[in-house]
Amino acid sequence: MIPRLSGEIERRLLVNYRVDPAVIGPLLPAPFRPQIVDGAAVAGICLIRLGAMRPTGFPAWIGRRSENAAHRIAVEWDAPEGTKAGVYIPRRDTDSMLNVAVGGHLYPGQHHRARFRVRESETEVAVAFAARDGSVEVDVAVRVTAELAGSKIFADVSAASEFFERGSLGYSATDQAQRLDGLQLHTNAWKVEPVEVLSARSSYFDDAAVFPTGSVALDCALIMRRVPVQWSALPTLATKPLGTDAL
Repeated sequence: MIPRLSGEIERRLLVNYRVDPAVIGPLLPAPFRPQIVDGAAVAGICLIRLGAMRPTGFPAWIGRRSENAAHRIAVEWDAPEGTKAGVYIPRRDTDSMLNVAVGGHLYPGQHHRARFRVRESETEVAVAFAARDGSVEVDVAVRVTAELAGSKIFADVSAASEFFERGSLGYSATDQAQRLDGLQLHTNAWKVEPVEVLSARSSYFDDAAVFPTGSVALDCALIMRRVPVQWSALPTLATKPLGTDAL
């Protein structure tokens, strides 16, 4: 049995995009389909610093700290017990050699090594990273605000919070085309705050070869800070490579 991990979300910045469902759909492996909110699919980047991460039951002082990023797409799929909701994660990055070593091997979630730059205060946060293999770059700066403004997906921060809290199941792509690794987030202290996006750049979402002009737009961002959390492994999910008849 893979142990449950405990720790703290020191900072989790969710940068969210509206995407044309017809464009995002072919990027999803079976059995996933995009979640649709007011006619748009929802995708984004999770920029998360985890602290004191260790097997549940061990003291916090042995835990590890790391900066991590996940490109994610809100999805749903049919299961024997009914329709499920969560996120599909085509790419994970981290500054932790340990996460790279164990992710996708001893613990779910394959990671790529990246360099992170962070500037942070109580009111402003800037996170940038570049994958060491040069394949992905992200640079985001935000300012904490009192209300969620400008979103065309969510009416207010409560609606956004509820949507992302439902997406606690995450399945990650691996180097095995027919296997997805699963993790579930658990917390009894879920809380998000709205932020204003001052600037946002992602080589993934800015790639016109994947997302043609007009098919993707920045929508909003949210931040979580100082939230106790646990992660548990889910059974791997069988899939088929993109482009097969099943898709």
